[in-house]
Amino acid sequence: MGPLSLKQRIGIDIGRRLSIEEGLEWAAVNDVHFIDVQTDIDPNRLESFDNQRCEKVRKLRDQHNINLGLHTLSGVNVAEISPFCRDAVDQYLKAYIDLAVKLDARWIVVHGGYHFTNCRSLRVQTSIERLSRMADYAEKKGILLLLENLNWEPILAEVKYMPVTPAECMYFFSKIENPALRWSFTANHAHFLPGVGIESFVDAMDFSLCCEIRLADNNGSYEVHQQPGEGSIDFGALFKKIEGMGYKGHYTNGFGSMEDMLIGRDYMVARAKDAGVRIN
Repeated sequence: MGPLSLKQRIGIDIGRRLSIEEGLEWAAVNDVHFIDVQTDIDPNRLESFDNQRCEKVRKLRDQHNINLGLHTLSGVNVAEISPFCRDAVDQYLKAYIDLAVKLDARWIVVHGGYHFTNCRSLRVQTSIERLSRMADYAEKKGILLLLENLNWEPILAEVKYMPVTPAECMYFFSKIENPALRWSFTANHAHFLPGVGIESFVDAMDFSLCCEIRLADNNGSYEVHQQPGEGSIDFGALFKKIEGMGYKGHYTNGFGSMEDMLIGRDYMVARAKDAGVRIN
């Protein structure tokens, strides 16, 4: 197979909409080459992946030549500090890494967790220490972790995700210098970050860290994953910026239904073409 077109490089976040097996079959029918799935609960409950199921997934993935990624749940606080709970978070992340090995998954999207405003420093330190341990574990297993920039919460919100800003992201990467931890850029999170935006966010980062770009439209005001064209993101400018930086990796749509994400691919590619981006 030759180089993939821009449309073929735009994957789909299946999450838990389908089983992995169904997702792989669906992807093959729809010329989707990249999918990621969540394996917390049914239909992809982590405990359900015995050797027989893992073998079936690997065979389907190889048969259809699909790139498979896993996506941890952002509601699991990677910055957990409480007894018993903190050990459980380590076990959770290790279980995802172990499953990625069994499924021969290409990457795992991970998060920095969240803090409660008055304990930010302690939570940041805890998150970095945990992600560093997990990166060491992943490196030994040959698995790539992708740290996602999460969404900004209003100033008065007590609970806040991390990392959110370019400075926070780069701080995490400066403290965890491990090739097994790289960056998953969620463009719609950057879009409504006050005073920043997509282009400025990209310029403030070490873009060589980027191994995935996650896409949805956004209204520019608060966290919402909209259908492309419903919000205020200029997708032509986005692709012109990203592709102009020499990015050759994959994108992942994360919004609406499966059909919405397929339709969104066509919209995005059309806007990229309008902006003069090479799509084939």
